[in-house]
Amino acid sequence: MNDKPDIFAVAKAAGVSPSTVSRTFNHPDLVKPTTRKKIDRVVRRLGYIRNRAAQTIHGIRSGTIGLIVPTIDHAIFAEVVQAFSEAVAENGFTILLATHGYDLQQEYSVVRKLLEHRVDGVALIGTEHRQETYELLEQQGIPAIIIWNYDESAPLPCVGSNNFEAGKLIAQHLVDSGHKKIALIFPPLSGNDRAADRYMGVMHVLEKSGIDISPHWTIESPYSVSAAKSAILPVLDSPDRPTAVLCGNDILAWGVINCARSLDLDVPSSLSVLGIGHFKAFQDMEPSLTTVRLPAQRIGSMAGTTISMAITQPDEEITHSFCPSELVVGKTLKPLVG
Repeated sequence: MNDKPDIFAVAKAAGVSPSTVSRTFNHPDLVKPTTRKKIDRVVRRLGYIRNRAAQTIHGIRSGTIGLIVPTIDHAIFAEVVQAFSEAVAENGFTILLATHGYDLQQEYSVVRKLLEHRVDGVALIGTEHRQETYELLEQQGIPAIIIWNYDESAPLPCVGSNNFEAGKLIAQHLVDSGHKKIALIFPPLSGNDRAADRYMGVMHVLEKSGIDISPHWTIESPYSVSAAKSAILPVLDSPDRPTAVLCGNDILAWGVINCARSLDLDVPSSLSVLGIGHFKAFQDMEPSLTTVRLPAQRIGSMAGTTISMAITQPDEEITHSFCPSELVVGKTLKPLVG
């Protein structure tokens, strides 16, 4: 005997029709708030759970959106995931979060698995993806967007910032401060178009300014404070060291600052350190970091609203959305001019 309440039991207890109960879940905006609250009280009292598998068979959407990020192992994507989740929740959706570890072949497999779960939409980080991933999404005719990068030529609607311009912005500020002996520390660029674009933006400014970076001062490190500290140590623990280290991310910048402190190098009087990101987890660090703010919360919120609209209003055209970055002047940069 199955004692689990069904939609008819909920409707009877709430004094409404089964179609109103269904509409409350699938199109809450079409149901009066008082009616929604009454149905919600009954749902909670009875312990009713929808059978989404049955709904999917009958063509009703699953109410889930797949969000695929490279990693959740650090703070980089925490803000964008949280804001995205809150935005889709306001439109009646839940996210299915998955990672691919910066492996784009793995990302393709993850997309397939999410589609097997009948997600209603998919959000990807960045514009660099395997062609078969783009083709799979197109074949399935499922709403999909790109988060974090802004690129008008992207094959999918994108909501994000221009990472090339972010790199230019922080590099120009450093050059204008009079620094010429500069070291760079960036994450591996393969499979990470965000970091690659920032790096190209930085190099564009440095080359234009006639500043050459020694190969020994171009450091690669994963997104890890401890890894960055170890990677930059040989550069800082040398009589001929740079006056500034420009980092491709705030996490790496924090690692560089930790390394400088271990060597009794004061930041910024002995070494200037700059980052990119201005993520919430690093906004209270001391000294305050000179960096570029990538508006993660705004990007996540706008992206969540965009993908929700693409699902619920399929006839509406979804366009790119640009979220500008901005320079944040902290206390980790010592000007050498002016």
